Amino acid sequence: MKKFLLAMLVLILATAGFIFWLFARDADGVPILIYHRVSDTDDNPQTLKVADFEAQIKYLKENGYSFIMPDDLLDAWEKGKSLPAKPVVITFDDGHEDIYKNVFPILQKYGLRVTVFLVTDHVGMPDYLTWDVIRALQNGGYIDFQSHTKSYKDLNTLKPDKLWNEIYGSKQAIEWALNKPVKFIAYPNGKYNVDTEDTCKECNFRAGFIEDYGLAKNDDDNFILTRIPVVGSNSQTLLRFQLRLKGSPIFAPINRFKQDISEGNPEVADLIFIP
Repeated sequence: MKKFLLAMLVLILATAGFIFWLFARDADGVPILIYHRVSDTDDNPQTLKVADFEAQIKYLKENGYSFIMPDDLLDAWEKGKSLPAKPVVITFDDGHEDIYKNVFPILQKYGLRVTVFLVTDHVGMPDYLTWDVIRALQNGGYIDFQSHTKSYKDLNTLKPDKLWNEIYGSKQAIEWALNKPVKFIAYPNGKYNVDTEDTCKECNFRAGFIEDYGLAKNDDDNFILTRIPVVGSNSQTLLRFQLRLKGSPIFAPINRFKQDISEGNPEVADLIFIP
């Protein structure tokens, strides 16, 4: 019995030490949050209810988080500029029209800015923003529009000329439409490879973003900056949000392990819970 208790104590201490190390390792990390939809009429897992999104923004404000933009983050890392206390970056992918209908009023109410990554071929399609609305939102100062590629193709499958067109074509379209530089790109489904990174560098992007559960850190590759996905359709949406935000150092390696075994052992991967 004593040996069992001793073994349990060692296991508990080792686990606690490992968790402490994970959090210490990411102490300087910055959460970059990724949203997709904010709507009361769409129930897919990527959609938050309007009230849930506002509750999350209110939580961040009330708990001392400072909203920054990607340029602020890169300037701090590359130019030594200081970051405010508890920085957080808010991003949206795709460019759906609910950004104007449901997100923009909340941005105005709380006085914060976000980045929206556009799929440029989808602009003007049903359920997506139009260029006129995008221009108005960009000029309003609350939203900055960046690239989510031209037509949302899997970049890992494209030959060099198609890859260039998908990446540079989107950058060029936004720059022409908004008369401003486009410096950031979010890869469709977070998929990228060396050719993708090299093409983005050739196109003079400053950084690229993927989807993960980890925090972005100064020693990361600027073209593989992680973003924490925020999901909806859950009765404990705010709690789930808090767990992902604060537990990122733990959930990031768990999610990577889950992805590593998902192809060969999907049944086992499904048993691994991530909030």
